[in-house]
Amino acid sequence: MIKRGLTLGKYAPFHKGHQLVIDTALAEMDELVVIIYDSAEVTAIPLNTRASWIQTIYPAVQLIEAWGGPSEVGYTAEIKKAHEDYIINDLGITGVTHFYSSEPYGEHMSIALGAVDRRVDPGRLQVPISGTALRENPALWKEFVHPLVYQDLVEHSKSSL
Repeated sequence: MIKRGLTLGKYAPFHKGHQLVIDTALAEMDELVVIIYDSAEVTAIPLNTRASWIQTIYPAVQLIEAWGGPSEVGYTAEIKKAHEDYIINDLGITGVTHFYSSEPYGEHMSIALGAVDRRVDPGRLQVPISGTALRENPALWKEFVHPLVYQDLVEHSKSSL
């Protein structure tokens, strides 16, 4: 049986914590699908730019750009169902054996997919960074992003002044 992993996120921006999740999944799976949400409400860096980071750094993954996905986050039954329905029904994701994340949503997504809930560094002990911190001060957290990502962050910061 083929082991097929799935991970998802906004990747706003894509950082070494995300890379740890993907590296772990690639080491354990035969195939890996990465879904990246549009997330215009979180970042002005376009989806195609963020997707290109992942595809350039990880050409072996199957990358899906999730245009028009749910933007509301949280753990109410309605929000969880909206995300599950979007992934399974709208994007047509099937055949996933393992769901990779570092977030609490790993539990409900894994159940919905009928997959193993594989959490990677949920306490952010191996890679202590968040997208929020990076968006607030890219220079301070430069060591936590790939140079390709950092270049776009700096260019975006200059253009938004």
